[in-house]
Amino acid sequence: MASSADSARGRLTEVVAAAVEVAAEAGKSGVYTAETARALTAMVGKIGARISDAAETHGFASGWQEAVAHLGRAHPGPDDAQALPTCRDGNDEP
Repeated sequence: MASSADSARGRLTEVVAAAVEVAAEAGKSGVYTAETARALTAMVGKIGARISDAAETHGFASGWQEAVAHLGRAHPGPDDAQALPTCRDGNDEP
């Protein structure tokens, strides 16, 4: 799972580096504006959120596969789920 986090971190680093490069080129050519800054910030935010979601999903799937492997089966069955009792009065204790 660390490799998934490292991969996501690396991808996000590349996105931020590209945004900084675009900002620097716009500044050198004299066309860097507040709107350019807002657009680059929004782009980094949206791509960053996608990278984060993908890494989180991959990490969950990897963890689930590891847990199932500990059960000694290739695929979990319906009986592998554990149901815990709940109380109707909202109390956390059964």
